[in-house]
Amino acid sequence: MKTFQEIIQSDKPVLIDFFATWCGPCQQLAPILKQVKEVMGERISILKIDVEKNEQLAAQYQVKGVPTMLLFQNGKQLWRQSGVLSKEQLIQIITEKSN
Repeated sequence: MKTFQEIIQSDKPVLIDFFATWCGPCQQLAPILKQVKEVMGERISILKIDVEKNEQLAAQYQVKGVPTMLLFQNGKQLWRQSGVLSKEQLIQIITEKSN
């Protein structure tokens, strides 16, 4: 199993979703992320991280609220936002930031 650091070093964009099981907006975001993956396929990786099980990682990236999404490529953070976005917004952001 790859470490978080190895995963974000990928040359294809990696969207990280910091979430919590009790979080309503996080539950809204889950099917949206699934749709993004269906549209973008192998051009992107999506990784969901439960902040309660990964407190150290959440603290490292200063995740204060959930959901918080971060976009990485080649180990660099390209974008970050808290809250729920639409499938279209996410695809546009990923496409713009990772070119």
